[in-house]
Amino acid sequence: MTHSPSFQSNSQTFNMSTRSTFVAIAIAVLIASSAHAQQPPVRLATQHSVLVNPQHQQLPPPIQSAHGMQLAPGTQLAPAMQSAHAMQSAPAMQQSFHNPVTYTEPVHSPSAIAVQSTQQGCPRCYYGFDCSCGGGTGLKPWHGKYRIDFERYGQGEYVGPPRLAHLAHYQVRVGDTLQFTYSLSRRVMHGSYRIGVGDQLMIESLSDPENLNRGTLEQGIEVQQDGTISVRILGRVHAVGLTMDQLRELLEKLYKAHYKNPKIDVSPVRTNVTVEDIRSAIGGAGGFNEQSVNRIVTPDGSVTLPKIGQIQVQGLGIDEIKQEINLRYQVIATGLDVEVALAAQAPHFVSVLGEVEAPGRFEMQGPTTVLGAIALAGGRQAGANLRQVVVFRRADDWRLLSTVLDVRQAVIGKDPLPYDEIWLRDGDVVILPASPIQRFDNFVSLVFTQGIYGVVPFTGFDLVEAVNGFTADNDN
Repeated sequence: MTHSPSFQSNSQTFNMSTRSTFVAIAIAVLIASSAHAQQPPVRLATQHSVLVNPQHQQLPPPIQSAHGMQLAPGTQLAPAMQSAHAMQSAPAMQQSFHNPVTYTEPVHSPSAIAVQSTQQGCPRCYYGFDCSCGGGTGLKPWHGKYRIDFERYGQGEYVGPPRLAHLAHYQVRVGDTLQFTYSLSRRVMHGSYRIGVGDQLMIESLSDPENLNRGTLEQGIEVQQDGTISVRILGRVHAVGLTMDQLRELLEKLYKAHYKNPKIDVSPVRTNVTVEDIRSAIGGAGGFNEQSVNRIVTPDGSVTLPKIGQIQVQGLGIDEIKQEINLRYQVIATGLDVEVALAAQAPHFVSVLGEVEAPGRFEMQGPTTVLGAIALAGGRQAGANLRQVVVFRRADDWRLLSTVLDVRQAVIGKDPLPYDEIWLRDGDVVILPASPIQRFDNFVSLVFTQGIYGVVPFTGFDLVEAVNGFTADNDN
């Protein structure tokens, strides 16, 4: 086919313009790549590193991303961070982590260098699930992974974070061991001292000292168990519960029947004897023995202490017990402080039965889940039914509670956030039943191996003979 001269000229012109365009595009790409290579890349911050821009300037206020991490405006994710699921496409991931990662100072600052020096190598990026952010459901739960704060402490992960307290308010229960430490109080007492049993007093009279004086500064007259003192002429006078001034006024009034102006004075010689008695009962008042006692909470929820007897403590907090004990001691003695501490908790047990390697009763040293209890029992056996794990529990009033759990998907690695992986309570009973095929196997073993057929062997039967016999019987 023959083209006209004008068509050939236009074709040559088009080819030249096309080549020029391609050359210009290639040059622009090379220039852009060279400029990009000269700038240090922007990287994501982790717990062990910080994010800086190429000019090492403070970044603008960060924007909350779909993962709970904070990204500066215009920050591009590194290729390793771009997973199959886009971060902005998961509405459930809009919540932030408990410890959000923030972008703070340039990497060349002294504090940033100090932080980086605590971990060798490049910080690792982990992808998984955080139960506070959701995810992990559906037919392919692991396909929705996102970046999580999984290895914050590096080689110190075996210590781990402090975490939250196990309980916001600990309540004493049966079997707990409480320590009571006694000490003398140096606080100024509000009000006047009141005379108690065992105190020693000195009675003096300016009008008739030879007949009315009783006691000396070395040895006073002692307040008896019935709360009285013996004085001349009057005999026994009740003194317990009175202040020194009140006892003096009482004696003045009584002696006026015998003296016009008796001029009685009352002086303390030895007071607060009850405190000394308590200290002696605890560990001796010499000052070298420990002034504390340990008491185990009895099954009726009480403890017994010197001078005040039995006190109900079950269900109370440590501060509440301390307040109650000190109030009771203030009634009978002054200048005594009692500190209360939890010396030891009662042991916490969980029982694991069923298709486990070592069923039994195990002590829980800390927070324990269902799978943790199964691990304490040596793990599951091959015929265990993980879809129907039964947990029995006793409530506060000892009524029975029960639930059934499905942890199979978690054990086979299909559920990253198992809903039924619950915390166990002291006294729980976990039963791992046998699967249907295991129960059938047990039945076969019981009947055919260990039962009647173990004594009379089962030889089977001939199917042809059985059919022929059945036909012959019908013909007859």
